[in-house]
Amino acid sequence: MKLLFVCSRNKWRSLTAEKIFDGVNGYEVRSAGTEEGARIKVTEGHIGWSDMIFVMEKKHLRRLRDKFSNKINSKQIIVLDIPDDFKFMDEDLIEILKSRVSEHIEIPE
Repeated sequence: MKLLFVCSRNKWRSLTAEKIFDGVNGYEVRSAGTEEGARIKVTEGHIGWSDMIFVMEKKHLRRLRDKFSNKINSKQIIVLDIPDDFKFMDEDLIEILKSRVSEHIEIPE
């Protein structure tokens, strides 16, 4: 299964998710951001590639709908409700990600 994690700048939240989930249970994971200054900006290619999309906040879902409305209708998109309060690989962020993502996919304890 191919998982895409999206936040604003692809520097802290979505990049942390990519690092901790890539390869787990055979998942392929990518991450991207919605803003102009994102490390990797989300593209139509990312949307097409993914089987499931996790966004950190509702605003990210709105931005995906605005830009890729014709591509995301068939995708399962989950809003994780994780605010931009964490740095890359923050232990609290990792725990929150594991907890919220495990409600939707199988990840080992």
